[in-house]
Amino acid sequence: MKTRIFGRPALALLLATTATAAVAQTASAPAPTPEQEAATYIQRIETLDDAGPQINSVIVYDADAPAKARAAAAAGILKGRTVLVKDNVETAEWPTTAGSLALANNATGRDAPLIANLRRAGGVVLGKTNLSEWANIRSSDSTSGWSAVGGLTKNPYATDRNTCGSSSGSGAAIAAGFAWGAIGSETNGSISCPASVNGLVGFKPSVGIVSRTHVVPISSTQDTAGPMTRTVYDAALLLTAIAGEDKADPVTLEATRVADYTAGLDTASLKGVRVGVMRSAVGSRADVKALFETALDDLRRAGAELVDVEYKTPGEMWGASLPVLLFELRTEMDKYLAGRPGTAGPRSLADLVAFNTANADKEMRWFGQDLFEEALKTTDEAAYAKNLATLRRLTRAEGIDKLLADNKVSFLVSPTRGPTWSTDLVNGDTSAGGGIGAGYLAAIAGYPHITVPMGAVENLPVGLSIMGGQWQDHEVLKAGAAYEKARTATLPAPTFAPWKPAE
Repeated sequence: MKTRIFGRPALALLLATTATAAVAQTASAPAPTPEQEAATYIQRIETLDDAGPQINSVIVYDADAPAKARAAAAAGILKGRTVLVKDNVETAEWPTTAGSLALANNATGRDAPLIANLRRAGGVVLGKTNLSEWANIRSSDSTSGWSAVGGLTKNPYATDRNTCGSSSGSGAAIAAGFAWGAIGSETNGSISCPASVNGLVGFKPSVGIVSRTHVVPISSTQDTAGPMTRTVYDAALLLTAIAGEDKADPVTLEATRVADYTAGLDTASLKGVRVGVMRSAVGSRADVKALFETALDDLRRAGAELVDVEYKTPGEMWGASLPVLLFELRTEMDKYLAGRPGTAGPRSLADLVAFNTANADKEMRWFGQDLFEEALKTTDEAAYAKNLATLRRLTRAEGIDKLLADNKVSFLVSPTRGPTWSTDLVNGDTSAGGGIGAGYLAAIAGYPHITVPMGAVENLPVGLSIMGGQWQDHEVLKAGAAYEKARTATLPAPTFAPWKPAE
């Protein structure tokens, strides 16, 4: 087992191939073996992540992955496929840091249940990916894609642009062709946004489909891990591998799953399916609107019956959302830290605040910890219960459930996000064309949400969101697969260079 190896393969040769083509077979050559694919991924990491444009998405990788892929080539449903894992999910090989120096030595020696499931399914853990530190919950002024452990991740489509969300490294790594797939995690937008701006498929499952045990937490009601891949089929395959019950995570015992999320994807159809169009979530950008209209035309040609859905976000939703997250952050982080093996390191959220204060030069050069500090004060259980009930009502019974039922539609669609913005460590995240996307409804409700690439604005990818009701994960995946087959938009390739206007 080794950490990063800084090799010097010919950069020009690798830049001449797209991420997808890096491991694809040619018309005359046989398909590469899992061992060969793993070796190619490592070569790309060495050349494009550690050197060259320095995408900086992979914190550590396993140099023995090719041999492990060879050994697993006939195992399970994944058959030696390589997977990168967001560094808030525990794997036995390496420390799990959540991007913070406070957990730099958090080597628990254990696999999260979702990782144990992955390995049993024949998956090979290739390495750990960078993330927005503490999954972007430390500060209200943070820059997505930065952590004290991993530094700043760059977007392969435009290296001066942001990777978005806390699963930033997972998104950039798959866009750059560093693994077959990646595991991200989402509380509110942290799978969907990085998948959208990195030109990927990202699937946020219903909360409870995948175990959260041994995953550094934010929210007991919204957190979930999920797949980030190049195709809908691959996302469904990876979800099948990692899903499962876990007695330590009771919500998983309530979930309704299917045995194989890839079943029926090849024949999935939207013919006669009523789809709700959330025009209030299209935003103000004419270029995003144009992409969305093309996607809607594709859905119509695929046989979908489109129904305009009226929705306005209730103001009280935002008044309840942050207090719920901060209350759950304090309680869940305290449980996680106190339950780590051994006695060294932080054991509570208060310890993290003290660590950041003592190490402000390394941890807080670019932004502070106002949300951590506010979470320490968010202790009113009655207020929490009231706010949670408000959120559940507004996003479920009076949100997605009502929109689906009242309009007699099976799914809701909108753009996922606009094109990514220029990264600015000094001023933090910014974006233009406000009001784009409605993924927060699925995130807060705990319902399934897929984003599928629908084109690009000035060579910057933009995704199409498809959301459904609770436990309708398989149906949402099939709808995503049907759209993917019908899509007519041209998708860009990563440039591994700073952004330039389209010619």
